[in-house]
Amino acid sequence: MPTSETERTPTDRAPSDRAVPAEGVSGTADAEAGAAYRSADGSADRSADLPLIDRKRQRSGDEARGRAMRAAISVIAEKGTAALRMSDIAERAGMSTGHILYHFGKKDRLLLEVLAWSQADLWTRYQEAADQAGSPAEKLDLFVRFYLPRHQGDERYALWTQVLTQHHDEAGRRILTALLDGWDERLEAVVREGRELGQFADVDLPEFTIRAVAMLSGLSEDVMFGRSRWQHTSVHAFALSALERDLRPTSRP
Repeated sequence: MPTSETERTPTDRAPSDRAVPAEGVSGTADAEAGAAYRSADGSADRSADLPLIDRKRQRSGDEARGRAMRAAISVIAEKGTAALRMSDIAERAGMSTGHILYHFGKKDRLLLEVLAWSQADLWTRYQEAADQAGSPAEKLDLFVRFYLPRHQGDERYALWTQVLTQHHDEAGRRILTALLDGWDERLEAVVREGRELGQFADVDLPEFTIRAVAMLSGLSEDVMFGRSRWQHTSVHAFALSALERDLRPTSRP
């Protein structure tokens, strides 16, 4: 479960930040997640019904929505879902409860919509960093950094945990599947590029991706739990080293 904090972090300082999904990285998953971002219950964005759009007002609305989303992530991580109230989000965001209801609608669609927004935001940040990377190896490093939580109690990873424990209908399961598949597709793109350049081994891509993501998810749970074995060892370095071993071409020493 990829995660991160909301702040933008320079790439040379281990950016782990997970708004529109980046083009050219993945297909079906991004389309599904994009639909989830517009509305987790499958309805069209309210703004689509307006014949004319005031751009200044639209930017203001996007900023308010982003503030509401970040507040929701923080409150959900702190209080959990059972005790969550729209008024808590409104207070944290410095907005009225009415504004929160406008942005989210019903509470039962809140979690999926916030998660979809969070992941789309992180995918954009990841792609911005990956576009500046000089090699597939650097992109792999970035992928690991963006996927892992930065610290115990990471808010975005906590949001993932809260969402996955909820009961979801078929539409909700499709959204969650698309979000998870989006990260698989990004890792596959990095490995495929490395193979084509002869920098990575010719691994079985689906099998490698399953193992890699399973390892990263397990390490993420360790970080969130606060296991002592990672107090003096870098989880990122451990994970990256394991992936690099699997991807090292056999002709190299």
